[in-house]
Amino acid sequence: MPDEKAIFAANREWARAMCESEPGFFDRLVNQQEPEYLWIGCSDSRVPASQITGLRPGEVFVHRNIANIVPIDDLNCQAVIQYAVDVLGVKCIVVCGHYGCGGVLAALRGKATGLTGDWISSIVALREQHASDLAALATETERHDRLCELNVIEQVRCLSESEVIKTAWSRGQALQIHAWIYSIKDGLLKNLNTSVGGPIGV
Repeated sequence: MPDEKAIFAANREWARAMCESEPGFFDRLVNQQEPEYLWIGCSDSRVPASQITGLRPGEVFVHRNIANIVPIDDLNCQAVIQYAVDVLGVKCIVVCGHYGCGGVLAALRGKATGLTGDWISSIVALREQHASDLAALATETERHDRLCELNVIEQVRCLSESEVIKTAWSRGQALQIHAWIYSIKDGLLKNLNTSVGGPIGV
């Protein structure tokens, strides 16, 4: 059984340490939320957005799901995006995947079933779309890594075509979308050099 008492004790110690090192820290958090970033990442417990970026509470608005997918018809994901863009006025959206993603591996192997299988169906389609390129890679690890990258790039494309984003750009809102990927092996982020700052083709 998880030790819930230890978690609450750690929380109290963290709160005490923050009050000691930064008097007024929680008062400032209560009175404002002005993050410049929206982070769309994977639910994987090894990829905590704030810790790996060095960002502090209040600096990043976060949405996480299995395999960092941005479905147009997912109300949860789209509501987070709409709130971040229209209410919080974020300036940068990062879609961040990670190497070794279990959701992407299930899509690569074609073994996911049930709700998880439904959820990652778009990655299965992406695998088929890039089948020849993936087959040219020597090992499953290389194919897995490449599909993780392709998935992030595809989610940036999907995001850039959402109504919330297109409406923001049409009103002249400064908003950049970036594709990043994280390596659990060394803790480093990699820029996939896929950024969008306005309607594709404009």
